[in-house]
Amino acid sequence: MDHTDKNKWYGTTILTVRKGKEVVLAGDGQVSVGPTIMKSSANKIRKIADGSILAGFAGSTADALTLFERLETKLEKHPKQLVRACVELAKDWRTDRYLRRLEAMMIVVDKNNSLVLTGIGDVLEPEGGIAAIGSGGNYALSAARALAENSDMDAEEIVRKSMKIAAEICVYTNENITLEKIK
Repeated sequence: MDHTDKNKWYGTTILTVRKGKEVVLAGDGQVSVGPTIMKSSANKIRKIADGSILAGFAGSTADALTLFERLETKLEKHPKQLVRACVELAKDWRTDRYLRRLEAMMIVVDKNNSLVLTGIGDVLEPEGGIAAIGSGGNYALSAARALAENSDMDAEEIVRKSMKIAAEICVYTNENITLEKIK
């Protein structure tokens, strides 16, 4: 991602960790336009499907909100079938002229599944129940994998520490974290 265009919005770290019977999804609050922080307390995490599903986005806010709406429609059509709803959304995202132009990625989790959705039609289940997207995603992902493998921390502790590490490294990520969990 080229962060030199002053008219483009950057900045997000979304991280999910699944450990034991708990899954946690968190996002930082920073939104940047070029070198300027436009907002430090954005909420990029949503509860959908009566709170049984958590979704987080990286990319354009308007595009992500469109995807949330489409996902909720798919979930209404396929209740309690997160994977199927996500595959149906990915098909539309890939083939629909309007949706194809959307610039966002999503992490979607429920009590059984963790999925990463992309605009190129991917519906990916991450290894080890850990996934991250956005500008600081690789930093948070690396930290979470190391902590999950080498500590007795629970999912929430891993997410909080990993997001802090990402914020210390990525200038497009801050420590203003929104965190949701499903047990």
